[in-house]
Amino acid sequence: MSRLALLSVSDKTGILALARQLVEFGFEIISSGGTAKTLQDAGITVTKVSDYTGSPEILGGRVKTLHPRIHGGILARQDLSEDQADLAANNIRPLNLVVVNLYPFEKTIAQPNVTVSEAIEKIDIGGPTLIRAAAKNYQYLTVLCSPDQYENYLTEYRQSQGELSLEFRQQMAGYAFSHTNSYDRAISAYFANLNQSEDLGDSYSIAGSKVQSLRYGENPHQSAAWYQTGTVASGWAAATKLQGKELSYNNLVDLEAARRIITEFDPCEPAAAVLKHTNPCGAAVGATLAEAYEKAFNADNISAFGGIVALNQPIDGATAIALTKTFLECVVAPGCNEEAREILQAKSKLRILLLPDLITGQKETIKAIAGGFLVQKSDDQIEDPDQWQIVTEKQPTPEQIAEMLFAQKLVKHVKSNAILVSRDRTTLGIGAGQMNRVGSVKITLEQAGDKAQGGVLASDGFFPFDDSVRTAAAAGITAIIQPGGSIRDKDSIAAANELGLVMVLSGTRHFLH
Repeated sequence: MSRLALLSVSDKTGILALARQLVEFGFEIISSGGTAKTLQDAGITVTKVSDYTGSPEILGGRVKTLHPRIHGGILARQDLSEDQADLAANNIRPLNLVVVNLYPFEKTIAQPNVTVSEAIEKIDIGGPTLIRAAAKNYQYLTVLCSPDQYENYLTEYRQSQGELSLEFRQQMAGYAFSHTNSYDRAISAYFANLNQSEDLGDSYSIAGSKVQSLRYGENPHQSAAWYQTGTVASGWAAATKLQGKELSYNNLVDLEAARRIITEFDPCEPAAAVLKHTNPCGAAVGATLAEAYEKAFNADNISAFGGIVALNQPIDGATAIALTKTFLECVVAPGCNEEAREILQAKSKLRILLLPDLITGQKETIKAIAGGFLVQKSDDQIEDPDQWQIVTEKQPTPEQIAEMLFAQKLVKHVKSNAILVSRDRTTLGIGAGQMNRVGSVKITLEQAGDKAQGGVLASDGFFPFDDSVRTAAAAGITAIIQPGGSIRDKDSIAAANELGLVMVLSGTRHFLH
């Protein structure tokens, strides 16, 4: 008896070439719906699933392959006499190959203004059932769920003369379960988004497909790979790399930190950020993108060497010229004009990435721990100065409010304990990752130097004592924004009043561990 293959695919890529080869190998093909029509139109002999099962497609195509004659042929254990007896009694042939890919759920929900009912109709039922059944019974048949697997299957089939190895079938089964897991996660995430809540669910899953292997991780002795979630490329997987070397693990970690920072700024106002090791070493806004970048770079040009640059507007010629004046690792922007592209080619090793939708990102952050992982909502709260509490006798000017808003947007992207000083919408000093807050204050003010005169200071956490307030005042700081919440807030407020400073309590802590 000839071998039997079931082909039922939403993505028709490569299916005709695969089917023709299967016919040459002596397979009979059964297929459903649009796949059957595609094969018939190409002159390939195919039996429709409805003809094979004797049951018509019903409910507008919602039920096609959910039939004992299909799933019996997939799930039968071919060395078990009881299973073989059941097949014979019910006129069921065992399947040797199942080729299925799923309705494009993620592509559908990515479209603007898609309705819930439209999304629901792209939730595949028969497809995942076929894939999971075939993957479960990989000891006796092969399952393929991506056009990328077809050529490998054909090569294995030829080399083994049709007796594919258990290892190959097991590998395909692993891919299949990963595929259905990713698909179900996308659906779960969609419904979670429909029912948005501050509470996280009782279960949380994450799955991904490999974008590429990386040379190494944070250090050369650590292996690493880059995965994308879902089947539709988004975020960094959807970015366009104009030029430069392959991205490294550390590049990608820094780029994500840069993306998060630059999304704090309205695209109508040119902004730039320069990062090292996920911390900003300079950030600024300007009248032009080139001015914003120059201000950000010069905020700490020593640390900026070999840094990552994020821009919130397309790169123009003037900005490109400025970018080529020093050594940088990566630049990300929403676009790049032709003049800028030509200029940047002078730095051929510089990685230039275009990510038009810079605000696309995870709504949660995830960290692995022994035996599991932690999930939290992203710290994407929008700062509202109207909700701040002015606690000093001296009231802030509109200019100081605007400056504190700038500093507050940035300090939450600095590793705790975080202190940041700014003036003229430019960072002057940044203290990151110190074990005590007064140490961060001293580092920040030393970095700012005389430029701190007239500046504002932002802190990601409260001041446990008044010493940092006094140190800031001695350096020329005129206004401080901090979350408040210490049992000694009154001491810090009293020191600010004594020294003639403005102090504002934001009410929101922004630790970044």
